[in-house]
Amino acid sequence: MISNQIIQTTIDGLKTITRIELSVMDPDGRILATTEENNIAEYNFAVPDFVNSQAESQLVQGYQFFKVYDDHNVEYIISARGEAEDVYKIGKIASFQIQNLLVAYKERFDKDNFVKNLLLDNLLLVDIYNLSKKLHIETDVRRVSIIVETKFEKDNNALEIVRSIFPSKTKDFITAIDEKNIILVKELKSSDTIEDIENLSKMIVDTLNAEAMSSVYVSIGTVVNDIKDVSKSYKEAKMALEVGKIFYTENHVIAYENLGIGRLIYQLPIPLCKMFISEIFQDQSPDKFEDETLTTINKFFENSLNVSETSRQLYIHRNTLVYRLDKLQKNTGLDLRIFEDAITFKIALMVVKYMNYMIQSDTY
Repeated sequence: MISNQIIQTTIDGLKTITRIELSVMDPDGRILATTEENNIAEYNFAVPDFVNSQAESQLVQGYQFFKVYDDHNVEYIISARGEAEDVYKIGKIASFQIQNLLVAYKERFDKDNFVKNLLLDNLLLVDIYNLSKKLHIETDVRRVSIIVETKFEKDNNALEIVRSIFPSKTKDFITAIDEKNIILVKELKSSDTIEDIENLSKMIVDTLNAEAMSSVYVSIGTVVNDIKDVSKSYKEAKMALEVGKIFYTENHVIAYENLGIGRLIYQLPIPLCKMFISEIFQDQSPDKFEDETLTTINKFFENSLNVSETSRQLYIHRNTLVYRLDKLQKNTGLDLRIFEDAITFKIALMVVKYMNYMIQSDTY
């Protein structure tokens, strides 16, 4: 459960302090980590017999053996070279240190599994509260689910960077359910607002862009007050991630609360969308308009249907913009200077964008 690299780093540190040669083996005698440069296989033949014995420590050919347990089963054997009393103490200290590492990693593994099952709705309500109590996880605190999507699959570097931002000693949970998404279940203070969460998410994006050289998107679910609702926040973050890719591609941080009408369109069936577009534009589709027309329309919406400001930003005469709007009205029957027609056209553009995305991804 503990990586060999972590074990190696631990015994290297102990050797630096004590100058005692240490090794860690599995119950079959295979060496997992050692500070000795020479081959020490001549004594590990005795490990299986030691594992099966009742002794907690044993001296074999100048090496002292110690057991490390996991749920009453021997998980590791520690060896310390030397027969002196000080060597025995160092060996006991090493075994105690590895034992503590084992407990810590096992608890982290248990919590990781719990959070994964919690997010995926794989737990009964009674199990959620029982396991929370067993793992010393508070149930009635404010939390939010945040998804970090990386550009590359199996981006372990990004996962470790996110974990370094939120050290394990905190009450936040960081896990990965699939190949590209890192999930952060963040515990919040009573004073934390959605703006604070968005600023935190922007910090994650900036950190990953700088350190992992990876383009990432971050989505945020709603804040929940009970641990049983964490999966709800996670599902909302998943929807925010998908809706953001369709309608808000320029944003690398998107919150479920800010999805607006895009959230409604995302839940429409494709046949209904096609019927809507056909009724409004007949044989035309707004995404087939000329680039100049689309640029004019988008800029007009950006400026809240203000003709003067739109013409200024497009560097065209006011009459030219009016001419383009009149031409669009003639072709579509919609006058964007009228609020109701503008709303219809804006929704139609979003529906077309949604349809194209779903067709390209083959998810409808």
